Amino acid sequence: MDDQKESLKKIITTLALKNEEIQNFICCLKQNLENLEANSNRVQEDLESEFSSLHAVLDELKEGMVTRIKQERASRTYELQSQLSACTKALESSEELLEFANQTLCSSETDNFTQAAKEIKDSVTMAPAFRLSLKAKASDSMNHMMVDFTQERNMLQAIKFLPVPATPEIHLEECQVFDNTVTVVWTLPEPDSKIDHYILEYRRTNHDGPPRAREDYPWMVVEGIKETEYTLTGLRFDTRYMTFRVKGCNKAVAGEFSEPVSLETHAFIFKLDAGSAHQNLKVEDLSVEWDSSGGKVAVQDIRKEKNRTSSPMHSPARTAMMSPKRAPSARVGRDRFTAESYIVLGDTMIDAGQYYWEVRFDKESKTFAAGVALRSLGRFDQLGKSNASWCIHLNNWLQQSLTAKHNNKARTLDCPIPDRIGIYCNYEEEPKISFIHSEQSSSSLLYQPLWCGMGVSQCRRAFRYPASC
Repeated sequence: MDDQKESLKKIITTLALKNEEIQNFICCLKQNLENLEANSNRVQEDLESEFSSLHAVLDELKEGMVTRIKQERASRTYELQSQLSACTKALESSEELLEFANQTLCSSETDNFTQAAKEIKDSVTMAPAFRLSLKAKASDSMNHMMVDFTQERNMLQAIKFLPVPATPEIHLEECQVFDNTVTVVWTLPEPDSKIDHYILEYRRTNHDGPPRAREDYPWMVVEGIKETEYTLTGLRFDTRYMTFRVKGCNKAVAGEFSEPVSLETHAFIFKLDAGSAHQNLKVEDLSVEWDSSGGKVAVQDIRKEKNRTSSPMHSPARTAMMSPKRAPSARVGRDRFTAESYIVLGDTMIDAGQYYWEVRFDKESKTFAAGVALRSLGRFDQLGKSNASWCIHLNNWLQQSLTAKHNNKARTLDCPIPDRIGIYCNYEEEPKISFIHSEQSSSSLLYQPLWCGMGVSQCRRAFRYPASC
């Protein structure tokens, strides 16, 4: 009995849920019917408004053309009537002269005949009838005012509802990821002159391929794009990928979104590995300072970290470049730099690709160095004094100097002290390091070793501080 009751309760629960679903669906259908009625009335009103506007344009055009016909008729009527009046007067004068000549010819008086004949001859010579042009000054044809609306009629007959824009296709091979920008390129299956603009959506993700049901980041929207490509600037590449999709819009409706594509973003912000730091260095995520005498030293300012190549043939969208690897968040105590090696490493090892970052320092710093070190750098080694590290060293004691150091050899750089030092690390083709004088408006090369041999091992960003400041 209890089992039957329990079974019946389950059936009742199932039926109640199903009834609720049907009720909700009925509500949706009713709402759809109401929306359909409202939307139909709206588009019908819009259609009537468009046709009214078209009629208004035609009426205005008709009124203007009728006015031109009337003006042309009035002008020609005036010319012809003037000519008709002149001809009528000339004919009357000529008929009077003709009657006088006939009377003179029939006269029997010989004394006055000679004088009358001479007067008639002079009058004929000066008669208006002989000075008239017998060609009409205006034509009676109005054919030049005829119109042919065949082409326009065909265009009007071709009027139809706007089609839904076709779905664009993003061309992965033409998209580019470089610096802090991404350029997305797409096309339509067929040209569509009705397209008014495009809408591009993008979001960060750590997953390759199409968007997943649940993502950590929302879609960001860019509207009003007029061309079939768009460049996003000012981005921060703090995820492995960015997903993009685009759709076309005409005046009335938007099409479907394109198939989403994901572009790999190799650039990201690295931090400093406090576990590697000398005991006398105070390290935070992006800054380090001397912690014994209280002197201010340098603050790292990560400006850019990116793949530098901007050519589509070497775009990250096409290359299979390995992503940088995060090092463990802390090194064991025996790996911490010690003795005179006042160094802290970055928390990311570099073993492929091209990377760039910048270091900003306090100009009151007495001395500091920034550069790149191989993984083989020992815990007692000093930056730039072994064959496993390269750096730019600032000495600000008695006399200010800027030198490039490697393998315990120093090269003095004859240039102003920069506010920021950029470091460019390139693993592609011939591995090399470039130290750059970085300014907001421009940049110039400080120093570049001929060949640094970085390909034999992984590199890590390194900063060194002296024992006293």
